Amino acid sequence: MPPTEPLPFAAVDLGASSGRVMVGHVSGRGAGTLRLEEVHRFPNRPVRTMGTLHWDILSLYGGMLDGLRAAGAAAGRAPASVGIDTWAVDYGLLDASGALLGNPVHYRDTRTEGEAAKAGAVLSPSALYEATGLQHLPFNTLYQLTAAHGSPALGAARRLLLIPDLVAYWLTGEEGTELTNASTTQLIDPRTREWSRSVADTLGIDLTLFAPLRGPGDPAGRLLPEVLAETGLTGPVPVTAVGSHDTASAVAAVPASGDRFAYVATGTWSLAGLELDAPVVTEESRRANFTNELGVDGTVRYLRNIMGLWLLQECLRTWEAEGAPQRLDRLLREAAEVPGLRSFVDADDPAFLAPGGMPDRIRDACRHVGVPAPRTPAEITRCVLDSLALAHRGAIEDAQRLSGRAVDTVHVVGGGAHNELLCRLTADACGLPVVAGPAEAAALGNVLVQARAAGVVRGGLAELRALIRATLEPRRYEPTGDRAGWDRAAALLAGEGARR
Repeated sequence: MPPTEPLPFAAVDLGASSGRVMVGHVSGRGAGTLRLEEVHRFPNRPVRTMGTLHWDILSLYGGMLDGLRAAGAAAGRAPASVGIDTWAVDYGLLDASGALLGNPVHYRDTRTEGEAAKAGAVLSPSALYEATGLQHLPFNTLYQLTAAHGSPALGAARRLLLIPDLVAYWLTGEEGTELTNASTTQLIDPRTREWSRSVADTLGIDLTLFAPLRGPGDPAGRLLPEVLAETGLTGPVPVTAVGSHDTASAVAAVPASGDRFAYVATGTWSLAGLELDAPVVTEESRRANFTNELGVDGTVRYLRNIMGLWLLQECLRTWEAEGAPQRLDRLLREAAEVPGLRSFVDADDPAFLAPGGMPDRIRDACRHVGVPAPRTPAEITRCVLDSLALAHRGAIEDAQRLSGRAVDTVHVVGGGAHNELLCRLTADACGLPVVAGPAEAAALGNVLVQARAAGVVRGGLAELRALIRATLEPRRYEPTGDRAGWDRAAALLAGEGARR
């Protein structure tokens, strides 16, 4: 029988700009209860040294330990389990003694420039997509590894651990490669859910560097004595593998009933698409730049990566550096008063990938599209949000066409669920109702997979989502107005994309 009193589960959720530790209190008694609280937040500040952009992984690990200490204090006891989710594709290399060979390189670093073209000369893009079903992104782990060929660090490496698996190793001393994150490497076959040895052999990737695969819900060890001493927790405290790619955990927490839904997991990136039972690896899907990433309970996250709120985050950083900081709440109110669809860009444009100078890059992109360049911060903000709504619409329409799965609702989860203007514009652009929330979807999905592994709750994704619906109150936005303006803007961008 499930325990009658709620048990605390610690979710470590590392994002591109900050990390946090959340405690989820879960009970399976009756219809079940779920309560989530943030106990510690800490910054994630990448560092550039000698021309290379790195993650400050030891600072992040220190923040995690502080968070686990806070989790124990908040719950009045050690958590029943710990789960870790982070961003995808990046990794750390360990030598034969288990020591880290340098700080992990950031996916926005330029070292992978040109690597896709080099790989394409050996293995065609069509063959690579048919084997792995992964969207072309210049920073995929595959291209990071081909860029690292011949480097001293890779030559000395005994083990490669993706970021959530690396910090789990430091917590437990046990190695593993969690499947949802492994599926973002462009080295996994989404049909077999195993490594694609043909791709690895063709491109000279040593798969023995990777630890054995494990899936969401699998045990991932116990906190080491030194970690217990550092955090003040009383052991044993198990670590449970969750959907360690944060989008996998976020999609698991989409509060949908049935399967006729699309999702947009919003944050630094927007991940827009559908949840499917099987991958779509057609040539048409490849040309539309869709990815087949693996999700919780054997699902496939069929989606397109969109540049996301990174565009606005970078604008805010630029304005602050220029001595003209902007308050986001005021900026969004002012942006709501700006006429819509006056200025817009292709939010998928690779020109926006690197940090720095974003307002000027957005203005340049508007001129290239042939629409007025926004001048004020409010106009730039409205341009960004209109552009993201257009990108969400395009991804959801394409996903339905390519998969044959129709939807009647769009769920917006993650940080963007708090952005009322973005949610309203997405509803208008898609012509579908938007259900916004939960904002903490990744942490909720993380906690619920742990709770199920511990036997506190039971069932599949439908039961986990029912618990979220019963506990949280998402906000609903109905589409309003004429879609003709969105149609014209989408047609203009489609023509621009064809010319590029």
